[in-house]
Amino acid sequence: MNPIYSETKNPMKFDKQSLFLILFLSAIVVASVGDIIVDLGHGAKVFHLIQELVIATLATLLILFLIKKQIVYSEQIKKLKIELKETCQANQKVSDALASARKALSEAIKEQFNNWRLTDTEQEIGILILKGFSHKEIAYFRNVTEKTVRNQSTNIYRKAGVNGKHAFSAWFIEDLL
Repeated sequence: MNPIYSETKNPMKFDKQSLFLILFLSAIVVASVGDIIVDLGHGAKVFHLIQELVIATLATLLILFLIKKQIVYSEQIKKLKIELKETCQANQKVSDALASARKALSEAIKEQFNNWRLTDTEQEIGILILKGFSHKEIAYFRNVTEKTVRNQSTNIYRKAGVNGKHAFSAWFIEDLL
């Protein structure tokens, strides 16, 4: 299974920056609460205690905000992974269907070539024509002259009962459109 969309066992991972901030803010909370406890024992002023309490409360709220943000982020990632997995599965079904359709078309073309009694060489050239190659390109692939390919193409079109390359290609795709 692709690790990009595999389900993760760790429900929530913090990035290094968020983890550092949570640890830093936790240290502030611990230090502030500890200072409040010590200050209570020494009879500190109420204003100073309120300052420490505000700092501890703000740090705690920031910690909670970061954790909530990470939970929301983790849920979004989880949903995206599920969507990606479903999309990949749907694409695989389409790919399978296309492969099946290509195979069926290839078999139909081969059968039609046999019905037209094309030679093996003419069938090879016919396939290259259907793939959109020019006579010059086909001549290069087959290591023959362009004139030879033109003559063979003319024989193919005659046997197929069509007037040229475009009519030949259209014969196969006309009913598909």
